[in-house]
Amino acid sequence: MSYLYSDDTIAAISTPPGEGGVGIVRLSGPASLSIAAKVFVSSRAKNISKGSQRVYHGHVLDEEGNPLDEVLLHIMRAPHSYTAEDVVEINGHGGRASLQAILECVLAQGARLAQPGEFTRRAFVNGRIDLTRAEAVMDLIHAKTRAALRMAESASSGRLAGQLQALANLLKECLALAEAAVDFPEEDLPELITPAFFARLEKAKEEMAALVKSTDTGLLLQEGASIAIVGRPNVGKSSIFNLLLRDARAIVSPEPGTTRDQIEETLTLGGIPVRLCDTAGLRKTEHAVESQGIERSRQAARRAALLLFVADASSEAEEEESLLAEEMRQLEVPVVFVLNKIDLPAVAERKIPDIPFAALCHVSAMTGEGMEELEKTLVSLLAGDLEGALDSPALFRSHQKDSMQRALKCVQALLENRDASPEILALELRDALSALGSITGETTSEEVLDIIFGSFCIGK
Repeated sequence: MSYLYSDDTIAAISTPPGEGGVGIVRLSGPASLSIAAKVFVSSRAKNISKGSQRVYHGHVLDEEGNPLDEVLLHIMRAPHSYTAEDVVEINGHGGRASLQAILECVLAQGARLAQPGEFTRRAFVNGRIDLTRAEAVMDLIHAKTRAALRMAESASSGRLAGQLQALANLLKECLALAEAAVDFPEEDLPELITPAFFARLEKAKEEMAALVKSTDTGLLLQEGASIAIVGRPNVGKSSIFNLLLRDARAIVSPEPGTTRDQIEETLTLGGIPVRLCDTAGLRKTEHAVESQGIERSRQAARRAALLLFVADASSEAEEEESLLAEEMRQLEVPVVFVLNKIDLPAVAERKIPDIPFAALCHVSAMTGEGMEELEKTLVSLLAGDLEGALDSPALFRSHQKDSMQRALKCVQALLENRDASPEILALELRDALSALGSITGETTSEEVLDIIFGSFCIGK
């Protein structure tokens, strides 16, 4: 994928496909105004190329001079625009035919069809935003919950970029001291590699470690988590599934083995997008269809980030329950033991399988008792202190985490080998700065940038 930034002007439809009240064709580049002037006629005969006005009413005309659509034309001049170039947005009616006709008109006058993410990439190349803010734009578009939107907005506003810049400045100060120690070893200078030097690196290490840890929350909010509900037949798995969804999605019946196949739905728990899976009851059976459903239950459990192991509080614990619980533990996934049907007379000293569950919750799928506490438990296990995490800058991409881990490894190596020569200190610090730069885009290769911006939609 190749991008031209110097003298070409790009155009694309910037609103989603389909019908709507308003649709936008966007242009960016040095010829944006002149191209718009060739296809647009102001209703008050104003010259958009020379006027200082920013919004004009009029019509877009085809090559024969026939009106295509009544529009509002918005002008944003460089460098005060999204791309830091001259930008024109033609706001027409949101029909596919009218927007495509307007786009074809501006392309016929010399604009080039934009490639995926090219508007945002121009903003990045022109220094309008760094790479973290560019990637946050896509996360704003794809945010599934308010919490994900809040995290993406924080990154797009520059909070993460600001912390990364402060970290880079701290490392640059240390690098300057190390390089001075290399360049002037015989000079009558104060000692440069002092305890204060390493104290700065300790501070950098703490901030880097916190950012690495923050990625788990960032990825969780962007990608979501999978929760599987497992257990023996007729313990209320489908009822709990329906209650969490707040919808009667799964069939509920007193007959054991009603659920023969897994049912999956999405919901939001405490700001976290969750894929919730109801599974067939786990038991020995000779029925071919039920056996397939049970095998799919086990597959769902292996894929899940969290398991709800449901048991019946009104019946005796059987050996099969303990065997199934042990099987779930072998998956090395947090397991919440949910004791259901607490509205019924409980069995005295009802036994709980002797394995280390992540949490124990008592609920009644019939009355709803305990469900609020169960939801809080799930959110806590998935995200910990989510509210606190949202108040701090966070990484939200796997490649960002990888780069930060590389930078952290360099700093840790310096702190573990404080007697290293200034040359070694400088080398490790340069590697750490290079790793940080790959997050902000300063040292990111063109190939990686192509992949990142290629995932954007055309028109953004």
